[in-house]
Amino acid sequence: MTDNARARKLADRIQVVVAETLDRRIKDPRLGFVTITDARVTGDLREATVFYTVYGDDEERAASAAALESAKGVLRSEVGRQTGVRFTPTLAFVPDALPDNARTIEDLLDKARAKDAEVREVSTGKTYAGDADPYRKPDDEGYEEDGAEATGAEAAGAAGGAGRAGDDDTDGAAAK
Repeated sequence: MTDNARARKLADRIQVVVAETLDRRIKDPRLGFVTITDARVTGDLREATVFYTVYGDDEERAASAAALESAKGVLRSEVGRQTGVRFTPTLAFVPDALPDNARTIEDLLDKARAKDAEVREVSTGKTYAGDADPYRKPDDEGYEEDGAEATGAEAAGAAGGAGRAGDDDTDGAAAK
């Protein structure tokens, strides 16, 4: 088995080689505006998955997929020649779902913006159900800050407890 760094380097090189070969050598008229977005290689460097996108409609995507499948042998031999690995990985072309996912996320964000605008429109001119500021402040009646002032009994109790611990030590020494 190889390390992941080597597999990543080979995947990056395969991505570049396939993109350049599609641009320069493959002259298939079915091949549309294809962009190689990513490549991944298995840990044993035997199989490579190449992700691509096609600008256009479904018919152009299907035609580009067929063109890539027919050019797979030329692309694999070019990858083997330019990478110099002992075993040239087999190539599998997979349409990248990233643009579709991004479009779906954009649609969801647009719906959320419209809903926020609707809520903002409904809340315009409305008032709060309670006071505008429901929190108590120091100038309010009955406001008591936690731990600010200890009552006389609490202060005496705390001092008495500390004094007793010291008294035990002195009493024991005096008794001897």
